[in-house]
Amino acid sequence: MMIVPFHVSEMLRRIRQKIRQSGELPRMAPRPEGSRSFRVSPRVTAETVARLHRDLALDAKARETLFGAATAENLPRYAANIENMIGTVSLPVGVIGPLRVNGVNAQGDYPVPMATSEAALVASYGRGARAANRAGGISTAVLYEGVLRSPAFVFATLLEAGQFVDWIVSNIAALKAAAEATTRHGKLVSLEPVIDNNIAFLLCRYSTGDAAGQNMVTIATDALCRHAAAHCPIRPGRWYIEGNFSGDKKASGLSMITGRGRKVSASVVLPEAVVTSVLGTTVDDMLAYGRVANLGALLSGQLGAQAHYANGLAAIYIATGQDAACVAESAVGFTRMEQRESGLFCSVTMPSILVGTVGGGTGLPAQSACLALMGLTGEGNGAALAEVTAATCLCGEISIVAAMASGTFTGAHEKLARLR
Repeated sequence: MMIVPFHVSEMLRRIRQKIRQSGELPRMAPRPEGSRSFRVSPRVTAETVARLHRDLALDAKARETLFGAATAENLPRYAANIENMIGTVSLPVGVIGPLRVNGVNAQGDYPVPMATSEAALVASYGRGARAANRAGGISTAVLYEGVLRSPAFVFATLLEAGQFVDWIVSNIAALKAAAEATTRHGKLVSLEPVIDNNIAFLLCRYSTGDAAGQNMVTIATDALCRHAAAHCPIRPGRWYIEGNFSGDKKASGLSMITGRGRKVSASVVLPEAVVTSVLGTTVDDMLAYGRVANLGALLSGQLGAQAHYANGLAAIYIATGQDAACVAESAVGFTRMEQRESGLFCSVTMPSILVGTVGGGTGLPAQSACLALMGLTGEGNGAALAEVTAATCLCGEISIVAAMASGTFTGAHEKLARLR
């Protein structure tokens, strides 16, 4: 006897219901007639916006909501960040702190803006920040940095791939010069070949100054690859600027171990009195829950072991103009909690924080204002922003573990997210 899983039988029930209602199978065949697509335009002007509004048949209220006076006034600032622009979307921005960070690069009390539509998130991170501040602040350090791009070269045979790699390692200086000629700030810090039979990957790691550097390393690597393809006597049949090896916008074992972006560690020791008065639980109870949570991470195959880095990362990335899709790779790492003589030691080590204070969306009006609020605009502040980001994620880990340990997690969400 075959047992049909509930979710399968439920889906079949819904399909049968659709058939009964319409008298026929759902229309899933291709229907090319009448289809149309918007022409992609990189120009951002009041005229191009108005044209798209007309094409979409937006009513006056929708037009005003998406394209108000503030957006129209700042239109030139969006031109490098969007195509087919029809307006801007407002998202609530809360603030926690000021969070005291005692870091190698970040030193001071930082108000941390967090853009989110999830009630209770800011309250939770704010509670973690209060606990950390009561303990004297969070210690942070950037341990490593480097943004990866991994081009791939396809050859006819394994022998050709090996000969190509032999040429690569003999011509590093010329390849480095070709890459670095495309950027004032980027530096090729390592180049590691990886062969899989007839395909050779080059793991190209760059330091990117104060920028997150995604476009920077792409352009630099393209120049490196073109130099190799033009000068190496062993010519590839094909080459690709990215072979899906770098971990770009994906959680991967490589980025968890070697890092992509900045690897940051942050820690604080919370005295028992702070745990009790601010977090409403005990050190023993937090450690007991932590053991269960670590087992859950192990059994589920989680990359690393942590509670919810993605919440804090997404909120900070959106508020400060980072590439929000990079949360996929940034939200890996390890949270630790241990008993110490002076209290509860809490730390996060996050190997792939991909943030910058120049370039990308950091110059957009609201995002620039959020960086200014933190005092982290412009050059010289990229590493400090990474440390503040890790410290904020630690605050979130502390608060959520305390909420789980004390049994108040559900009640807090009911109070702040539903009943309010």
